[in-house]
Amino acid sequence: MSAPQNPFSETPVVAGAPAPLSSPPGPALPRENPPWNLWDVAGLAVITFVLVIASLFGTAYLVQHRFFPGTPWIELLNRPDIVVVGQFISYLIVVILMYRMVDVQSGGKVLAALRWNWPQGWGRYLLAGVGLEICLLPFVYLLPMPKSAPIDEFFRTARDAYILSSFGIFFAPLFEELFFRGFLYPALARRFGMIWSILLTAVFFAGIHISQLRAWGPVLVIFLVGLALTTVRALRKSVAATVLMHMAYNATIFAAAYIATDGFRHMEKFNQ
Repeated sequence: MSAPQNPFSETPVVAGAPAPLSSPPGPALPRENPPWNLWDVAGLAVITFVLVIASLFGTAYLVQHRFFPGTPWIELLNRPDIVVVGQFISYLIVVILMYRMVDVQSGGKVLAALRWNWPQGWGRYLLAGVGLEICLLPFVYLLPMPKSAPIDEFFRTARDAYILSSFGIFFAPLFEELFFRGFLYPALARRFGMIWSILLTAVFFAGIHISQLRAWGPVLVIFLVGLALTTVRALRKSVAATVLMHMAYNATIFAAAYIATDGFRHMEKFNQ
């Protein structure tokens, strides 16, 4: 009779013999191998850009035609409600396209392919998002921060603040996490490995916020946020976990603005 085999070694184990001194290695992290590739992600990025522009212009034109016939439609692009509605429509279309693409390429296993994986102890990730904002708060005082940024122009009234806060807490994190941590990171990781892919994903994530901030200080903070979120995605294999963190991070920022402006009643304090 042949000796039984140790599944972690090719050395036979003889009955009654002492156990080997070396212990079997721990389980390795599952390899990233999404059914899409970087060209698919690039195509999705181009489609997203085109849809956002078309949706913003289309929304402004329709609102002008229906409600503000005397106002040039291009001026309506400065209204937060127009921007939010336009982005919401385009993001919703892109999310549907994401779902259809993954559904076809994964044979219907959409959540598994995206590594959604709802985490156990999900409240910890909400707390991690709050903690991330608190940990990065000193950078506001250490780095050169502009007194005003383009995005600040959308916080002129309480109504604008409520609209942007709702969008920034509940929908924008979902879309950004699906794209950056759900689609981009695993496609990069398959080709470049985990470390480089975390860095690259954080760079791209910070890059899309440049037009809103236009200063290297706050963009660096967004890069650090991207590093933290992508690291959690890489180690926990869960996009749902980073969605929770991202929502909590944004909610903490808007909550601080709400408190600082006395419930959005004194918006003049926003840039003081």
